[in-house]
Amino acid sequence: MAEKTYKSNTYKKAKKTQQKKMASISFYKDKRFHLAGGFFLIVLSLYLMIAFISFIFTGQADQSVAEAVFDTDLKASGLEIENWLGLIGALAGYLFIYRWFGLASMLIPPLLFIIGVKIVFKRELVSPYKAFKFVAFFLIWTSVLLGYLVFRQEGPSPWSFLGGGVGFELAVLSDGLMGWGTILLLIFTLLVFLIYFFNITTFFHLKSSSKEVTGMEAPFPRLNDTSTPEKNVPLTRENDNLYDDESYSFDVDSSKQSSSKKDNKSGTPELEVDFPEVEDSSPSGFPAEPESHADYQLEVEEQREEKISSHMENYDPTLDLSSYRYPNPELLDAYDTQKVKVTKEELENNKDNIVETLINFKIGISSIKATIGPTVTLYEIVPEAGIKISKIKNLEDDIALSLAALGIRIIAPIPGKGTIGIEVPNKNREIVSMNSVVMTDRFMKSNQELPIILGKTVSNELYIADLAKMPHILIAGATGQGKSVGLNVLITSLIFKRHPSQLKFVLIDPKKVELTLYNKLERHFLAKIPNSDDAIITDTKKVIYTLNSLCIEMDKRYDLLKEAGCRNIKEYNHKFVHRKLNPQQGHRFLPYIVLIIDELADLMMTAGKEVENPIARLAQLARAIGIHLVVATQRPSVNVITGIIKANFPVRLSFRVTSKVDSRTILDTGGAEQLVGQGDTLLSLNSELIRLQCPFIDTHEVDEICDFIGSQRGYESAYVLPEFIGEEGDSSDVTEVDLKNRDTMFEDAARVIVHHQQGSTSLIQRKLKLGYNRAGRIIDQLEAAGIVGPFEGSKAREVLIQDDYSLEQLLNNLDNK
Repeated sequence: MAEKTYKSNTYKKAKKTQQKKMASISFYKDKRFHLAGGFFLIVLSLYLMIAFISFIFTGQADQSVAEAVFDTDLKASGLEIENWLGLIGALAGYLFIYRWFGLASMLIPPLLFIIGVKIVFKRELVSPYKAFKFVAFFLIWTSVLLGYLVFRQEGPSPWSFLGGGVGFELAVLSDGLMGWGTILLLIFTLLVFLIYFFNITTFFHLKSSSKEVTGMEAPFPRLNDTSTPEKNVPLTRENDNLYDDESYSFDVDSSKQSSSKKDNKSGTPELEVDFPEVEDSSPSGFPAEPESHADYQLEVEEQREEKISSHMENYDPTLDLSSYRYPNPELLDAYDTQKVKVTKEELENNKDNIVETLINFKIGISSIKATIGPTVTLYEIVPEAGIKISKIKNLEDDIALSLAALGIRIIAPIPGKGTIGIEVPNKNREIVSMNSVVMTDRFMKSNQELPIILGKTVSNELYIADLAKMPHILIAGATGQGKSVGLNVLITSLIFKRHPSQLKFVLIDPKKVELTLYNKLERHFLAKIPNSDDAIITDTKKVIYTLNSLCIEMDKRYDLLKEAGCRNIKEYNHKFVHRKLNPQQGHRFLPYIVLIIDELADLMMTAGKEVENPIARLAQLARAIGIHLVVATQRPSVNVITGIIKANFPVRLSFRVTSKVDSRTILDTGGAEQLVGQGDTLLSLNSELIRLQCPFIDTHEVDEICDFIGSQRGYESAYVLPEFIGEEGDSSDVTEVDLKNRDTMFEDAARVIVHHQQGSTSLIQRKLKLGYNRAGRIIDQLEAAGIVGPFEGSKAREVLIQDDYSLEQLLNNLDNK
């Protein structure tokens, strides 16, 4: 008979062992364990701090009990303890302070607290690694110092515990080896630690020797290279003109601040100028110097064919317009690249005036540094100790008076720096051309979803933002301050970076003249509602229909995302491109939609809630499905930028406005009223204000770009938005008006019209506080009743009833019918 054998289930045993190991590892990775450990460290730090403080006062009384704690009953020992935290607190104080590190042990609880906060709240009060190095060094150093002082003291002292047992023993050892040289050793070790810990070399100006600058590589700064070493050049008579992107440093001798202005000038030290390297203006995908437009297009087509061949298996939305050519930056005007120069005399005069003004108000300054931008120069000052920031902030008007300049703005303090900034407009401003910023690597190599150029900062760096992450932007500015140019810059930025299949614009222009240039892009980049002749929406009723149509588009897109199991448009399009979604089930590639409203104030005046509600709904929900809003107004009052709109536009861009009230409405703070105009802007982003100089693009440049794109083959029609069916009775056909079902406000509206002798819908809206649709229906009923005449375009309707008596007779006749 064959011997029966049993094979062991090694898989199950191995699996059980592995599960035990995994359970052990997962225990340490459990977030609950981390949270509990973090809170333990916080509580422990507070406990030890109280115990140590108590030991200073009760340590002598508790010492005998603590030393004999293991030889006596714990309960009896606890009854004799005077420490605030009982026996354990007394033992902690005894061990850490008396036996080990003395008073330096007080550094341990803050370290534990910092680590606990980091674990629990994921926030660093200070770097835990730096805090550990700091505590580790001073724990020993302070212990040895206090131990040495106690050792040198003759006779018993109640403060003999200050150095602790470790500090005392190390001090005795050091004294036996070096005597009074122990003090020198402690000073030496402290200096070495400070040099390495705080990088103290910068305070002694221990920098590499300056190199002579021979020239600039290109007319624009290299903005994407943060590793460029500083080049310090002494300012001499030969180079006393300063470029915009330089940084100009002053050293102010506090001993001379009480002297006169003349003495202050004569005591000015040698100045240093930092020349950052220049950014390569050859963009990705464009030759550095294209020989011709044909060469440029050939290169773009080769790149397109290479892209198509490498992604043949995926859906490519650009293939519908495979011959589309991106606009060439050569279409933009190239202004003189020689930058406007700021002279040494201008900087010196401004510096002296600032210093003199502050001295007059008894405010001392330790140093000043000037950073020159295209529009303003930022003077960073470091006040002397004890000076209140608010005191300097209140001198804004006095400094402006001493400099005889408009647009002075004080930043107190500069975020992230220990300085106070004073922005002073330059006498000669630099024109930041659209050509110069488009040709930069930072823009052309940008991989953002919707990159928009907002301008150059005070430090002359190009500022590019991603509209997809903003996700909406509110723009304000008085007439002639650059708001329309800013909108053109934003639109052309997107056109330069996106294919027509990836981006659509919904353009609303109540003024009817600002955005008409983009009509030529209808079959490429524009979207409109069905049965609309014009792609640029100017009529108020069509604006309401378009906004509600976008809301329907938003809801449909959310349904598609829900069916696809995606959270946002980026994930959805990625799935669609990789053939993971079936077009036969209604899925389609979703282009980004950017809604641009050029003048919100006019819409709010004529349509009110009917415009406000869909705008607010889009701003609240449309980010995830790729609909983004850019809303501009020249009248940023509270009845235009209402609370519900403002709350959903976290990013605000303000050109110069007429009053501080308008500035606070758009930015929640003053400052926009002090801008100098011509594209000078303040960007409010994440509770931070950034001053920018918006690029300049002329009307003919926009026209040439639109001509270039419009001359190419486009889609059959504009991108069609879903149809919105309004309320019943919206039709303007008077023959369909039923006077038996008159509006309840009909008679009141009739009296308003006759009293003012003005037959307009907006008058009814304002006087009776009605929406646009309802006011429109009432005006049709008034026409059918013979109170006003027919529609006459932009003119107000003729009022056919001349007095109140005739009106009352007519109303009575209507009631009797």
